[in-house]
Amino acid sequence: MAAAPDRACGGLGSRRDCAILAVSLSWRLVTHEKMCYISLLAYLVGVLHGKERWWIELMGSQLNVSVKSSSESAKPFLKWVGGKQQLLSQFEAHFPGEFNRYFEPFVGGGAVFFHLWNTGRLSNQVFLFDNNEELINAYLIVRDKVDELIDLLADHQKNHNRSYYYRVRNLDRRSAKRQLSDVERAARAIYLNRTCYNGLYRVNSRGQFNVPMGSYKNPQILYIDVLKAANQALQKAQIEVRDFRTIVELGQPGDFFYFDPPYVPVSKTASFTSYTANDFGNDDQRELAKVFTQLSEKECLCMLSNSYTPFVLELYQEFEIRTVQAKRAVNSDANGRGSIAEVVVVNY
Repeated sequence: MAAAPDRACGGLGSRRDCAILAVSLSWRLVTHEKMCYISLLAYLVGVLHGKERWWIELMGSQLNVSVKSSSESAKPFLKWVGGKQQLLSQFEAHFPGEFNRYFEPFVGGGAVFFHLWNTGRLSNQVFLFDNNEELINAYLIVRDKVDELIDLLADHQKNHNRSYYYRVRNLDRRSAKRQLSDVERAARAIYLNRTCYNGLYRVNSRGQFNVPMGSYKNPQILYIDVLKAANQALQKAQIEVRDFRTIVELGQPGDFFYFDPPYVPVSKTASFTSYTANDFGNDDQRELAKVFTQLSEKECLCMLSNSYTPFVLELYQEFEIRTVQAKRAVNSDANGRGSIAEVVVVNY
């Protein structure tokens, strides 16, 4: 069944979008020592009478939260393996009630950042980091030159076919890539992301993108509204290529750090860690756990996602470990797909 049109929720999006906002605002009421269950009951009554927007705006006003309409709401402009869009409603129980600045050292698709922005919780400085240069370049261009980017993506949309895909993909195998402008690099990255197999980002040891073309009949490459909304959300964000090992010095008491690193593989067939030219291995996971501990000692609020494995449980045994249920489809073994438990580690 198709999702309900935007007007079903007063312009705030589909009923699913409204439900996520309802859970978000109700959980925030818990942290403010108000009556969550009554607010949820009021929401359900609002659903019956077509007044979801009225309820959400009322609750938002109680918390001084500006709720974005569907035309203003931002969401990831890239498909991203392990993206957190599907987990946002579950994450609401795990976010800190209040925090100062926001840091995301493995920004990836940015689903958590966009969600926090949509729900009005990013009133202070925001820092989005990653050590993937192509990814960070795409974020910078969406923030600073979105109109130029849209024009180039329109060309990619018009020219897309199998031979064109591999011609664009192979630009990083020739000196031509060094001649691309930053906007052209960002358009290439988004084009490949939208047309490659499963939206994977994988490179070989030489840093060359090596994902084959996906089997899409008519892939949508240009999403103008998504890019424009992301552009607005990113305006005040500091975005840079930065390794997670260097962030401890930035942390101050009350800052919120959300970590979404490449996951520890749950099996030999579930390993997708070639996120950059250097794999993210067990030694990196151990160093990340040290960073988590050091930030905790500085009274920062830390939350981390990873796979539910003995190795991860051991690394974070000194902290509170919770679980969420995620649906995963990227696995060469079909038996490894479907719903799977993931950990959420918090220090608060």
